[in-house]
Amino acid sequence: MNDHKTILKNSDWVKGISRHGELIIGFIDSMNIFQEAVYVVVAESDNEELIGKTIPMSLTQVESIPDNETKDAGQLEFLIDLALSTGDKEWFNELSAELNGKKQSVN
Repeated sequence: MNDHKTILKNSDWVKGISRHGELIIGFIDSMNIFQEAVYVVVAESDNEELIGKTIPMSLTQVESIPDNETKDAGQLEFLIDLALSTGDKEWFNELSAELNGKKQSVN
């Protein structure tokens, strides 16, 4: 899936298929370069039990999701909840600012 040309880093959004065949969309929490593994916090999956959990995935199982895709208010609110549950204050502030910008541009 991954052509290894894209350099992945913590907080990058990725999608892939788990070793059990489940669709995974989430962000990289940490990496183990020696094992060629990433630990992904699952934001969306066809297995709802995985949502919110951190799972290990091989670099060959994931591919980067372009960051330039525009998020709607509902997606931003979901991500804000996720940032709160993971205790990521910086990401929370970034998402909150983006959501506030969207709300101000509508008014």
